[in-house]
Amino acid sequence: MRQAIIALLLVGCWLPAQTAQAASDVEVAGDILQVLIPSIGFGATLYLDDDQGRDQFLQSFASTVVITQVLKYSINRERPNGGSQSFPSGHTSAAFQGAAFIHARFGLSYAIPAYIGAAFVGYSRVESNKHYNSDVFAGALIGSLSAFYFSDPYNGISMQPKASQSGYGAQLSVAW
Repeated sequence: MRQAIIALLLVGCWLPAQTAQAASDVEVAGDILQVLIPSIGFGATLYLDDDQGRDQFLQSFASTVVITQVLKYSINRERPNGGSQSFPSGHTSAAFQGAAFIHARFGLSYAIPAYIGAAFVGYSRVESNKHYNSDVFAGALIGSLSAFYFSDPYNGISMQPKASQSGYGAQLSVAW
């Protein structure tokens, strides 16, 4: 529980500083989603009291951050706006790590909105002239591979999409 409190405090201190630097609504939305998506994945492990999932999330997130930062500083590619450390996109790697963790741990049905949000984060980085498409693709790959490498499916919950002539929906099952 102490790890969760520390993580939430760090995110709470870091998010306002990042958003204040953003220049457009698209960039602000991307900045928020890149923190929100992994926070939802981590929050699900807290809500479900899933110690194994929490450990898997932290391993995956830490490896994503380390790999991304090592590549950023060792390659030091110039950004489209003239800045440094463009490759790979850290925002995109964090967002896709969260989405892929939700997918690997809880199922694709839960992860679809997270993947859409993560794709938007990548779009926002290119749109705001912070990254090239290849930076975003590499970040998505790093975050996704890390999440799938460290994560196992959670057995206590399942969700199945349902479709019929009368409408669409989902069926949620919880084992206890």
